Amino acid sequence: MHDPVTLRASLQHLSKTARRLHKAMLDVETQYFGAVGGVLEHLQLVTKHPHFAWLQKLSGLMVEVDERLDEEDAVDAETAARFRTAFELLVGPRPAIDEDFRKRYNALLQDAPEIAMAHGALRAALAQLPAQP
Repeated sequence: MHDPVTLRASLQHLSKTARRLHKAMLDVETQYFGAVGGVLEHLQLVTKHPHFAWLQKLSGLMVEVDERLDEEDAVDAETAARFRTAFELLVGPRPAIDEDFRKRYNALLQDAPEIAMAHGALRAALAQLPAQP
């Protein structure tokens, strides 16, 4: 049915596309925030400042995927489908699991073409994963 090697490769692709989307979102949110000092200050802002807190939902989901990929067990269709659902509940098209995140996310989609392009790549990566029944 679903080859574990193909599922793992699809999750790896999802991880990469999610990181690109996350970086684009951080870049735009940093521009909205204003002047930031060095790299360490930026890291502290991203991890601790309320302006960036809403992005932690996506960060956490990315960590879950990466942790699963670090395990030696084969990736099964059920696990891949759960990740697909989790991302779709966050960024769409499924009903939002977090209305605040979705509202802010949709605003960024409208404001920044790089985020819209990264969103499209994420949607394509999600389409490679099995859907939950």
